[in-house]
Amino acid sequence: MADSNHIPLTASELGNLWMTYQDKTMLMRVLEHLLEHVEEKEIQQLLQSSHDFSKQAVETISTIFKEEGAVVPIGFTEKDVYKNKPKLFDYLYDLFFLQMINKIGISLFALYSTMSFRQDIRDFFKLLTDNSQEELERATKVLLEKGVLVRAPYVSMPKEVTFVQDNDYLSGYNILNKTRALNTIEVSLIHHAIETNLVGLQLMIGFAQVAKDKQVKEYFVKGMQLSMKIETTLGEFLREDFIEPPATPAGKATNSTVAPFSDKLMMYITNLLSTFGLGSNALGGAFSLRSDLPMTMARIALDIYAFAKKGGEIMIKNGWMEEPPQIEDRRKLTST
Repeated sequence: MADSNHIPLTASELGNLWMTYQDKTMLMRVLEHLLEHVEEKEIQQLLQSSHDFSKQAVETISTIFKEEGAVVPIGFTEKDVYKNKPKLFDYLYDLFFLQMINKIGISLFALYSTMSFRQDIRDFFKLLTDNSQEELERATKVLLEKGVLVRAPYVSMPKEVTFVQDNDYLSGYNILNKTRALNTIEVSLIHHAIETNLVGLQLMIGFAQVAKDKQVKEYFVKGMQLSMKIETTLGEFLREDFIEPPATPAGKATNSTVAPFSDKLMMYITNLLSTFGLGSNALGGAFSLRSDLPMTMARIALDIYAFAKKGGEIMIKNGWMEEPPQIEDRRKLTST
């Protein structure tokens, strides 16, 4: 007999749990490769802790789906990671990757929590948000201690409150007048975008070296080119104000050409980062008051969208895109 007090999952709860299942099974597979090659105990413990938590989250989602009578997604399995292969990424890339993934996780899980109505689902996403915050903190702390994480630029502290006096403050493309210097909000958003993009660039380099399918390999090469274009374009804004864009000697792809991951897994990771890049560019454009920045961010967003769309087409062609839960097609059900 059905429990009359049971509250079924909403469409948003179902969809967000499904997405989290995909992301966490992906992360488990990547961490399994990274754990094979990690040398420092402190980093090994952090990676293992992240893997264990991801596994627990996947099991929780599986239980919820089964209780609701929903099929458990496939996500990514042991078939998507190949054991005993040469390491694809060098010194400390594991922490850069974990840091980037948890930045995405904090944004997504906090949003998912606000879209949830059942108490257990809200609690679950709050737990995921808290864990992402903790893992980001631990990874950042180690990277800072190693001296490989580039801080955003320092500036002189403001001594008085000022207000914008004229519309030239908003100008970015003015032939007659020089553009104003970047404000700290704009610098922070540009610095963050470049920092994240550099991690993505090394990912594209590594994936391009090991991809098996010719079209997939070519796609990752285009990803490399797009990452370099974004870094150059955004870096120029900083250089105009005599600020060097962030760069680090650590976290590079190795010269391995042996794939530790399936093409399906690498395509999914790329699609996830492209989607996150679209959101970051929208945020950067929205909070900038210099007109050239939103325009540049919009052009970059178009490039990222086209890249992501092509990736989706490749995934569909190869049967790699698992379909999210669908609502009932009332038009089809009521057709005669």
